[in-house]
Amino acid sequence: MFSPLTLPNGSTLPNRLAKAAMEENMADAGQIPGPALHRLYQQWADGGTGLLITGNVMIDHRALTGPGAVVLEAQTPLEPFVQWAKAARSRGAQVWMQISHPGRQVLADMGGNAWAPSAVALEMGKHSKLFAPPVAMSETQIEEVIARFAATAYAAEQAGFNGVQIHAAHGYLLSQFLSPLTNQRCDAWGGSLENRARLLLAVVGAIRQRVSPGFSVAVKLNSADFQRGGFSEDDAKQVLQHLNRLAVDLVELSGGSYESPAMQGRAADGRTLAREAYFLEFARQLATVASMPLMTTGGISRKAVAQQVLDSGVALAGIATALAVVPDLPQQWREGHEPATLMPAVTWKDKVLVALTQMALVKRRLRALGTGDSALASYSPLFTLVADQWRTRGLTKRYRRWHAQQGIAGGKAA
Repeated sequence: MFSPLTLPNGSTLPNRLAKAAMEENMADAGQIPGPALHRLYQQWADGGTGLLITGNVMIDHRALTGPGAVVLEAQTPLEPFVQWAKAARSRGAQVWMQISHPGRQVLADMGGNAWAPSAVALEMGKHSKLFAPPVAMSETQIEEVIARFAATAYAAEQAGFNGVQIHAAHGYLLSQFLSPLTNQRCDAWGGSLENRARLLLAVVGAIRQRVSPGFSVAVKLNSADFQRGGFSEDDAKQVLQHLNRLAVDLVELSGGSYESPAMQGRAADGRTLAREAYFLEFARQLATVASMPLMTTGGISRKAVAQQVLDSGVALAGIATALAVVPDLPQQWREGHEPATLMPAVTWKDKVLVALTQMALVKRRLRALGTGDSALASYSPLFTLVADQWRTRGLTKRYRRWHAQQGIAGGKAA
């Protein structure tokens, strides 16, 4: 667990524990990282995790997962990102920026672009209206997205990050192209799995052309969508075989989407996930075909479970919520402690509200850490959800004002 891991590009992680991405929703005005994010990552740096992967950083200011998301484009000032990377790397960890486009998973009241492979709307019952109607992308828009991913990765390297993780899971744009449920195109970007994977592979290739050989390029991939007729384990295996031929340093295996939040332990297709290390069995199977190191995330909160993941042949154990609760968890494990790492249980009947509340609880804890406060507090799920909704409204107003100020020129990729 505490031995180093050398990646295919020759760089080394100091240990086998990774902070998996959690969407912080903590950007300052202008959608840039500020002191709160710097302090948050300083806490994780001090806590002994070997790899820190940021929450979603958006490649296009017109398409955000939430109004508090960080945006990094070709023209974005780099100094706030330099400070972010400096804090995260201060104790020897590597820090990778997770870069993403939400595709159709854009909130309607934000007024952004809900680009998608096909105009297939989210199916979330009475909550579906929360999301903007998706628009099928043109060839020009697809090429723009590829260029934007490459521009953001290049900017991340210039700011001092050690690598990027391309988000191709959880129902975001690249994941939408991979799934036959959301990709119903009849051109070169749809139909066969080879065509559906074309955008992800093109993004990896474009990034590799822009960054240095020692800069890590990783991919976050669903082991499955956990929706009937969607992206399957066999699909994931074939995509991994395509990625084997590219200079990919790590693949993180997760699962699910907004419609089927398997990353929170619940699958919509009726399959039962493990109580801990949700995707470990899938990772074991996929490790047989992967030439790069694999990481799996989801439900890992105890040292014994992290060790089980590593003993199974998976190179890195990705930890998310447990590191929000206990930011120095790796150091505590190293010293022989086993602190409690559970957030309050939410057992309501409405699954969408449960997912929103669980995310709100984590974000509230991250904001507390961003103030420098690591003391645990007891959070009310209902109060936290309501407060998060009010905070989101305020951030949405701020984002819409900023978005309007960017003008047409701000939408160009470099």
